[in-house]
Amino acid sequence: MNKQQSILYIEDDAASRSLVERALRYGGYHVLVADCGLDGIDLARRTHPDLILVDINLPDLTGREITTMLRAEPPFAATPIVALTAMTLAEHRELTQAAGITGYMTKPIDIDHLLDRVAFYLNGGRDVTDAPPLNDAQTRYIREVVSRLEMRIRDLERMNRQLERFDRMKDVFIQLTAHELRTPLTLVVGYNRLLEENPELRSLGQGNPNLKMLFEGLTESILRMQNIIDEILTISRIMTNQIELTVGPCNLGDLTERALQVFARAIGDRRLTVQFNKAQWNTRIVADWELLSLAFRNLISNAIKFTPDGGIITLACQQESDRLRLTFRDTGIGISPEDCGSIFERFFSSENPDLHSTSKTSFRGGGIGLGLAVVKGIIEAHGGQISVESPGFNLLAPPGTTFSIVLPLVATPRPRARG
Repeated sequence: MNKQQSILYIEDDAASRSLVERALRYGGYHVLVADCGLDGIDLARRTHPDLILVDINLPDLTGREITTMLRAEPPFAATPIVALTAMTLAEHRELTQAAGITGYMTKPIDIDHLLDRVAFYLNGGRDVTDAPPLNDAQTRYIREVVSRLEMRIRDLERMNRQLERFDRMKDVFIQLTAHELRTPLTLVVGYNRLLEENPELRSLGQGNPNLKMLFEGLTESILRMQNIIDEILTISRIMTNQIELTVGPCNLGDLTERALQVFARAIGDRRLTVQFNKAQWNTRIVADWELLSLAFRNLISNAIKFTPDGGIITLACQQESDRLRLTFRDTGIGISPEDCGSIFERFFSSENPDLHSTSKTSFRGGGIGLGLAVVKGIIEAHGGQISVESPGFNLLAPPGTTFSIVLPLVATPRPRARG
């Protein structure tokens, strides 16, 4: 019985890879596939296929570079290596030919003639003329360059895998830390509530303004800590695509009004004017009202933080067919163009961390850099989009910032990640 011949196909396009693989298996060949140059080289070295089909344009190494690498190794000196390419210009073919290619197959692949062409190459056929010979020094130099390129790419691949592992570890750490913090905080919340409801302490507080101030400060700090932990837990679910929506009918006007009421004191203290017409927002939508309320609170808090005292915050809502366009506009200090592309990233802050302030409502107050990332995750989880526009950053003549949200009337949640 004749040994089954093997063919290695290196191709990053899944559809092309699947089509050619099926045709070759139908022709009785043992087929090996790789979706990038490095994996293809490793597979070739392990299996020594009878024929190698390689796409010229791959995400890491080109087909020419792969051919140069393999031709430098004795086991592949005579192995047919055939380029699959849509580039048919003579100059491209000459470059490929100089690398030591055996022949060409033009994309899109003609499946009806594929098996005939494969048999032609396996039987010693060539459809390129011999390239002008390079001297030994040139050949060694080219191979050295390609070899160094391969090592550099492999180093980058290893570093990328390590960074991905660290990123996963960071996500897990954030999630576990938030859960660990929530457990003792729940007890603190409970004890604080008991203190607030204790008749003797309540009576003391009414007669002692300082004691009353201490209790209010304690309660406010606990609520602040709860909000931070909730943000961390929400962003950890967003990071791992595990966010789940509990959707139901809600009135957008009521939801937005309640979000504004959270900051009523800060808005009054900062002499900010909020332009909000509830009638314009009285639209019933199907959404997760708790998550949407968190997103709106974060946007309002952001507007308060970066708008100077006496500024204006404008909230507008406009229906567009089966979607809503919401805008949160302020007369604040604006955002520089280079920061507009990063502002929704986790832990991003345009402020100097050395000048960080823990207040979320004082001018240029701080945070942990999760607020807008949470907003983006929540809006996208509903099937919407969010964008930001600003003429730039200017402390002396604040140009303002506008956040725009396009939100479906009925939430279309993203599929939850598995595993």
